[in-house]
Amino acid sequence: MKSYFRILLVSLAVFFGATQAGARELPDFTELAEKQGPTVVNISTVQTVRNRGAFPQIPDLDENDPMFEFFRRFIPRQPGVPKEFQSRSLGSGFIVSGDGYILTNAHVVDGAEEILVKLNDKREFKAKVIGTDKRTDVALIKIPVTGLPAARLGDPGKLRVGEWVVAIGSPFGFDNTVTAGIVSAKGRSLPQENYVPFIQTDAAVNPGNSGGPLFNLKGEVVGINSQIYSRTGGFMGLSFAIPIDVAMEVQSQLRASGRVSRGRIGVVIQELTRELADSFGLQKNAGALVNSVEKGGPADKAGIEAGDVILKFDGKPVAASSDLPRMVGGTRPSSKAIVQLWRKGATRDVTVTVGEIPDDKIAARGTKKPKAAAAANRYGLVLADLNADQRKELGIEGGVLVEDVQNGNRASDIRPGDILLALIVKGNSTTIRSVEQFNRTIGQLDKAVAVTVLIRRGENQTFVTLKNAG
Repeated sequence: MKSYFRILLVSLAVFFGATQAGARELPDFTELAEKQGPTVVNISTVQTVRNRGAFPQIPDLDENDPMFEFFRRFIPRQPGVPKEFQSRSLGSGFIVSGDGYILTNAHVVDGAEEILVKLNDKREFKAKVIGTDKRTDVALIKIPVTGLPAARLGDPGKLRVGEWVVAIGSPFGFDNTVTAGIVSAKGRSLPQENYVPFIQTDAAVNPGNSGGPLFNLKGEVVGINSQIYSRTGGFMGLSFAIPIDVAMEVQSQLRASGRVSRGRIGVVIQELTRELADSFGLQKNAGALVNSVEKGGPADKAGIEAGDVILKFDGKPVAASSDLPRMVGGTRPSSKAIVQLWRKGATRDVTVTVGEIPDDKIAARGTKKPKAAAAANRYGLVLADLNADQRKELGIEGGVLVEDVQNGNRASDIRPGDILLALIVKGNSTTIRSVEQFNRTIGQLDKAVAVTVLIRRGENQTFVTLKNAG
């Protein structure tokens, strides 16, 4: 009995000792919050929003437009609705230099008519916008004061997944709120965000945290809290920060010229899947697959073609397609870069003179529908030839139209209305010029051979791997 109690006491001692040791390993954020809190600011903005007054259902027409009078007469009036009102929003930021420069998110100050910055010591100043960059969601603003405490900047490249991080900001207007979590992932790509390899964390970030700093345990800023993933509008364990090195490169250009200049080479790329890599004869699915090249653009002049796989840009490996826009965008326009390509089973190097990204353009163009063919091929595709006028309108030399997809073949992601431009087998590309030529060619192939087609869908081109219907 005595030996039993002795064993029990020893076990309890070991348990509580381990618990106390584990508790001692938990980080203490008090010093970080005390020292870095004064570098974080609260940002409030005012923006005048114009609506249609008592007629909110009326389309956004000028009051002098004749149609405005038509809608005014026949749509019920809703009295008491102001024609203009002031919208107020909150965000965060942090001081990057003692003479009043502050970094925040572009969406925090976008469209603001007045920006008010409140410091940790309760002083308030009106700020002016030095510049914004919507592509990275970074903005640089300035307040007329000197002698401010500036945040220390760290190296996001040294961050490790699982490392503790701290967010400080003003969620829902609560100044200098401190939350902590860990780095959940690095280099995240988000939809429509091609220029930022986001840091993902589970530190609680909510509306009002936007633009605030993300610190490592050394008290160094490693990111700017920018986005959350949420189905409710509030925090759900997924927040994303812009790496501080990306933000500082942007702010240096904003401070110098008020705008950001980015490189471009004039290609449209897509992800290289395992199936596509097999079709192009690559051992692994690393690189960026070029599905179209802008005519007369930098890539076109350098000899880059649709179907090439970009393996390296300026000596840096392209591990995934999402890497290329960042690499090219960070290259100075007018500079030259060596691009390593994979084409027809071999690598080759070309030199491209990097251009500059212009303002966004929106283009749309319709197509005429030709007469349908009768029977589906072994991939379940019902195809039709294009006539000379249709090809001229589309600006293509060959191609056949997909009229229908039959036999339940939906896995290939081919849709009615797509135009098949080229056939790729084992890295060799053949222009598709007729339905008869295409069906004859695929009929001679073993069913186990990976077959890829270059398709045109609207104004875009993409590569799709075909799968046998069934």
